[in-house]
Amino acid sequence: MPPIDQITAFASDQPVLTVIIGVFALVLLVVAYFVLRAAQRLAVRFYHRHIAPRPAEDILTIVAASIATGVSAQGMWRFSGDVLGFDGPLRLLLFAFIEVAVITSAVRARRNMRENFSAGIDGVAVWALTGLTAVLSSMDARSVAEAVFRLAAPLVAAWLWERGMAIERHRITGRSRINWRITPERALVRVGLAEVSDRTASEVDAHRRLTRVALAAKRARALRASGASDRKMRVALTKLDRAMDRAVEHSGLAVDSARQEALLSQIGALYNTSALIDLTPPVPWAPEPEAPPARPAVAAGPTALRSPLDDDDEEFHVLDVPPPIVDTARRAAQIRAAREYWDKQIERKFVPRADDIAHETGVSLATARECRALWKLEPKAYALLEAAFREHGIVDTGTFPAIETEHVLTVNGSSPGR
Repeated sequence: MPPIDQITAFASDQPVLTVIIGVFALVLLVVAYFVLRAAQRLAVRFYHRHIAPRPAEDILTIVAASIATGVSAQGMWRFSGDVLGFDGPLRLLLFAFIEVAVITSAVRARRNMRENFSAGIDGVAVWALTGLTAVLSSMDARSVAEAVFRLAAPLVAAWLWERGMAIERHRITGRSRINWRITPERALVRVGLAEVSDRTASEVDAHRRLTRVALAAKRARALRASGASDRKMRVALTKLDRAMDRAVEHSGLAVDSARQEALLSQIGALYNTSALIDLTPPVPWAPEPEAPPARPAVAAGPTALRSPLDDDDEEFHVLDVPPPIVDTARRAAQIRAAREYWDKQIERKFVPRADDIAHETGVSLATARECRALWKLEPKAYALLEAAFREHGIVDTGTFPAIETEHVLTVNGSSPGR
């Protein structure tokens, strides 16, 4: 009899029992629906909370480590039955105690890493317990291939865990745990096949050619200072000339102002190497020196220091204290400001005094005098002073405004029209 006929006959013979079974089945269906719905919600919540925020490599690492742990646990199942003689519930409860210890140590190590940025002793325990379970499970292998496989599976799980920890440590701290001293990049840089910076090949070649010129110039200078023979001097000068020719040909030294400055900087550093032994760098932990008490200005007397405004100035000022000492960067900024002020005044056909420069730009009076003595020899300033002297017989004392002239000014005996 077909199953549908059997069901129909049973319902005809036992109507009450059929109703009870139908109601019970309906209740089971409703309960199963709600259970499946709750399980679906839990799965979605678990996915959005634990899986979605993680990158794909972390999820794959967990999956692969779980598979490898399962292989290791299967080996321990056989070991506990064949070697230890466990059977029944005892075997089921005790076969995977090492795998549970490995997972516990891994969780503790991850928590230590998040709190203390280090896995600590728990990280060492993960590798020790993994090696133990690998050895025990491989001891019950039936062949060499199976033994190698059971040895490799736990080690693969431990390696995947270690890499996951390293990635998370780098994500949290922004740095790796260790920097190797020997890497392919460092080896290539050491033998000269790679470049440390991101300079192009032309920039590296130009830098090396400029360095050769600077070193050749230093060598020739040292030989000349030591009184070397004419033959050695000729050889040194020949090398210097050859290096300069190559630098001009291949690096554009004759037309590139940046590389000219680089060459001069290298030569300046090489020529003044001996000055390093006389430097007195500041001690970072030394206390700051106390400012000396201000002394009243000395009007006149045998101890007063007299300083001219310029080489040809007629007025003198009494200097009671030396100029303040400033660092190199601040002094350079003050000199640039003084230069800008000087250029503006020269464009207005006014030659400023040293006192004006010091007052307007904040440089010391001594620095203003030094700069003015150099800048007044430039063509524009010299032309203004020359015109004032020729027309009015005024000698520069640093205290007068230049007089505008309508005729063509001459500089060093030449005019712009010639």
